[in-house]
Amino acid sequence: MRMQRPTLHTETLVLICAVYLLAACNLPFWRAALAGRDWASAGTWGFALAMFGSFTAAYVAFTCLFATRRTVRPLLAVLVLTAAALAYYMDRYAIYFDRSMLRNVLVTQWSEARELLGLRFILHMALFGVLPAALLWWPMLARRSLGRAAVVRVAWIAVAVLLTVACMLPVFADFASLMRNQRQLRFLLNPGNAVAAGVAEAWGSGQRVAPASIPVGADARLAAGARQRPTLFVLVVGETARAQNFSLDGYARPTNPELARRNVVNFPHVTACGTSTEVSLPCMFSPFGRRDYDADKIASHQSVLHVLHRAGVEVLWRDNQSGCKGVCSGLEEQDMAQVAGPVVCPGGACFDEVLLQGLQERAAQARGNLLVVLHQLGSHGPAYDRRYPAPFRRFTPACGHDDLRQCSQAEIVNAYDNTLLYTDHVLGRLIDFLAGQEERFDTAMLYVSDHGESLGEAGLYLHGVPYAIAPDVQTHVPMVAWLSPSFVRDTGLDEGCLRAHATQPASHDNLFHSLLGAFDVRTKAYDPGMDLLRPCRHPAS
Repeated sequence: MRMQRPTLHTETLVLICAVYLLAACNLPFWRAALAGRDWASAGTWGFALAMFGSFTAAYVAFTCLFATRRTVRPLLAVLVLTAAALAYYMDRYAIYFDRSMLRNVLVTQWSEARELLGLRFILHMALFGVLPAALLWWPMLARRSLGRAAVVRVAWIAVAVLLTVACMLPVFADFASLMRNQRQLRFLLNPGNAVAAGVAEAWGSGQRVAPASIPVGADARLAAGARQRPTLFVLVVGETARAQNFSLDGYARPTNPELARRNVVNFPHVTACGTSTEVSLPCMFSPFGRRDYDADKIASHQSVLHVLHRAGVEVLWRDNQSGCKGVCSGLEEQDMAQVAGPVVCPGGACFDEVLLQGLQERAAQARGNLLVVLHQLGSHGPAYDRRYPAPFRRFTPACGHDDLRQCSQAEIVNAYDNTLLYTDHVLGRLIDFLAGQEERFDTAMLYVSDHGESLGEAGLYLHGVPYAIAPDVQTHVPMVAWLSPSFVRDTGLDEGCLRAHATQPASHDNLFHSLLGAFDVRTKAYDPGMDLLRPCRHPAS
């Protein structure tokens, strides 16, 4: 006997879906919102039920503004699939989904995304996403005349709005206190967080001018009487390295043996501009930085690389990651996976040593000052074990799963520390290369990571937590400089002074001005107070 399909009105289907979304796809929100409460208390149950009722009514009111008999099922299916996917990652990695996280998703390459897709995700999506979305087509939808449908819809929305307020009123003081003290909770309310982020991004994109279209430092020029020898400066932008696991910064494990053997200057107290590449990379190269942070303003203005290029410095960006995020727009750029080819980079995945390939030849072609930016794959998770060759698997057992929750925290840390050990090797090779170029150039290297990483502390994994609540492990990053004797001599640097100053707090905001100072570029955009080298140049120039 065939099961008879039920008949529902559009609004009823929306209500059922809202209840499902809040009950099945919001466990991270409920866990955080109700943490520390006494479940034996009637007050806790009352607070939870009031929030559930209020949010359900709010979801119904909002969705009914857009859902028609023809569009309701596709619309709800998109919301269910989105909520199921977000629920998985928010639960597995303690992710907060805001506008910056949406930007990360939109620019994620397939090579990165596939590491986050596994059997568990597929099973989760099948059970909590695909099946509920398919069931939306099971009931038949009742028909109403246009006039009656409009009256009923307005009534549903009005009642839903009233219920939103009525359910919240008895617990409003408690709820207001919760949201005031834990503002980040709104980034866990699913899929409202995704809808809000999407609207904000769409609105911001519509107001945004073309990337890197507004000039910065239009008056840039090399200082009169600048150094006679050209400068070869290599800036290494690390990926996901955190200072807490750098042995140069006091970590117990020897994760920096190569750097420790070289005469490097370590900056142990550096703060990142963001907790994701999408935020930090444009920010660290901009004149605005974190102190005047405005994502749209940063994206629309040129970076320090454009200022240097305008002053006559050759600029080359070499990438083993996800691109320069507009920082090098219009400048010379090399995607190392394409340059090296499939033999060296099977499937487009290269180890970071590929960034050094052909560097000798490019330096030989330079007609003057040259800045090379090497953008690493570094310690990008969750597949830490794929970031280094087998000889660098020294800390064992190392996590080999893309799903980090399948590994112990010790195994995750082992795999992560191996990535830093390999980065140390790459930097050691780079320093040796630069030391061999001193016959022609004043050479220098600066390494700084874009952001840090959570390795399971407080239940957090990976990165991208909203900056205001981000743990120190995601914002405290390593920074190391190597300066050749000729660079020190010709810039008038007091190396002892620099080592002393390096112990002071610094941030990504210093990069813009320090690069200009390293090449003796004069421009109104340059702030000598933000140049890390200037206090130790004698005479100061």
